[in-house]
Amino acid sequence: MSFTLLSRHEVSLADTWDLTPLFVTDQAWEASFQELSKLYPALADFRRCLGKSAQELLNLLEYQKKLNQSIEQLSQYASLRVSEDSSSTPSLEREGRFQSLITKIEEVSSFIAPEIQAIDDKTFAHFLADPLLKEWTIPLERLRRQRPHTLSDREERLLALCGSTIDGHSETFSQLTNVDMTFGTVRDDQGREITLTQSSFSSLLQRPDRKVRKEAFEKFYQEFSDHRYTLASSLASSIKGDVFHARARNYPSALEEALFDDDVPLSVYDNLITAVRSRRDVLFRYYELRRRVFGLPDLHVYDTYAPLVASVQSNVSFDEATERVLASLHPLGNEYTQALARGLNQERWCDRYENKGKRSGAFSAGAYQGPPYILMNYKADVFSDIYTLAHEAGHSMHTWYARKTQTFQNYHYPIFLAEVASTFNEVLLTEHLLNTTEDRMMRAYIINRQIDDLRGTVFRQTMFAEFEKITHAAEEAGEALTLDFFRKTYRTLLDAYFGPGVVIDEALELECLRIPHFYNAFYVYQYATGISAAVTLATEVLKTGNHERYLDFLRSGGSRFPIETLQAAGVDMKTAAPVDTTLDLFERRVKELEGLLC
Repeated sequence: MSFTLLSRHEVSLADTWDLTPLFVTDQAWEASFQELSKLYPALADFRRCLGKSAQELLNLLEYQKKLNQSIEQLSQYASLRVSEDSSSTPSLEREGRFQSLITKIEEVSSFIAPEIQAIDDKTFAHFLADPLLKEWTIPLERLRRQRPHTLSDREERLLALCGSTIDGHSETFSQLTNVDMTFGTVRDDQGREITLTQSSFSSLLQRPDRKVRKEAFEKFYQEFSDHRYTLASSLASSIKGDVFHARARNYPSALEEALFDDDVPLSVYDNLITAVRSRRDVLFRYYELRRRVFGLPDLHVYDTYAPLVASVQSNVSFDEATERVLASLHPLGNEYTQALARGLNQERWCDRYENKGKRSGAFSAGAYQGPPYILMNYKADVFSDIYTLAHEAGHSMHTWYARKTQTFQNYHYPIFLAEVASTFNEVLLTEHLLNTTEDRMMRAYIINRQIDDLRGTVFRQTMFAEFEKITHAAEEAGEALTLDFFRKTYRTLLDAYFGPGVVIDEALELECLRIPHFYNAFYVYQYATGISAAVTLATEVLKTGNHERYLDFLRSGGSRFPIETLQAAGVDMKTAAPVDTTLDLFERRVKELEGLLC
């Protein structure tokens, strides 16, 4: 059966997102763009006025809010039009012009934060107590927290000027690994030659033929070995840049700088590592189950990604997938499911299928003045796409509730909270699917899928988080970040997190040189904390039937710091309890899978 990929103009309108709530036409976008171009220079009129009175400060904040709402709306439309067809020259030009305008706006508005920081404490406290600024208390307090780490105008200018130079290692890494490096080909189990790439590598590691997995692994890491000194130098420079930024802004460490914006205590990071390390025995037990089911004399890391259960045959239409997702979310009540149903079925939040030039993967993207859109590349024969839909719907409903409840300045939720709502939906979908099937292999497939998700999100991301902590601490202590240092450090972690039952090939020591997230340091731990919070919240909703605290969590948006937001929902991330709850689920699923497969 052949499949022809449609051009964008050939796709049925009903299968595309409706962007008219943002702008009815491209011409309407252009008119708004021109208006913003005329309005933003007036920001300069507020210079040297912000400390005069609460009214003057309010005038600036409301004017800036007006501009920011326009910026968000323009940005959303331009970005989504490129995502639906990246080959469209008008869309690319539109986005490029918008980015140029943003640079100009940032330049004009650069005085705002330093001028607010310069207001003396007594005057600032007086301003905050004024009813005029009641709706701005939270963003002002957050900005004020940055005062000890805000430098003089000249120092801030120097940091801004050297920013792209210091932070450019990520682009170098991306160009090297995605463009310059070539990995050759691998012959699959049916004799076909497969070009080995960053993308196909993951797919080849899931092949049932061990020879294919081994060949892909060895060829892939041989290319990394050929560039190992360059990659080690690039990673070391990135870490040095992180430490430089932290020291320049008077933070005790790069890790503490990364946690500061969200007011996350250092203990949250450390507790995660401690809790996960204390439960590695169940992970080792899962690896032993893999070895037994595969009938292998020993288990290598390249054997840990192939599914234990053959992929289930699937032919689930998008409408059927929507029905299953909505049914799984029934515990969240009518308001949640009805709003999502309208969005997916009537209001065209979702761009459903692949077309030529469309961005790959999936995402949710919402604006205050438009729907929380979802990009999918849905395939009826890919069972995991049902999970992808549930995941992105979680993000979208988080945005829907936050926008519905909060002011514009308080509705944006931080990354620390973003993955909670999406993975929460995946937990509910898994429970629903297990409760509605009696097929033994389907149950094994669903359980194995959740096990591997938890393994990848909790254990693996925590190992990455520990690597980041060790390497940055080494730079701060004046140690040399050499290739040998990286390899030895990473090897110690591989041994610790895979255990005695898994063979660690020497080439895997180079894995630390290929992880893109290491160029955005101290980000990955949030995957592990996010899913731990989600599992805890989902467990409570399924157990008690009470969903109001969870919906309050969604409604809160960015109105509080994330730890406080989760505490109000019943999750204390300052303790190890949420991580332990998630690891309890992991252990329970391993036991269930053992019963199904052994």
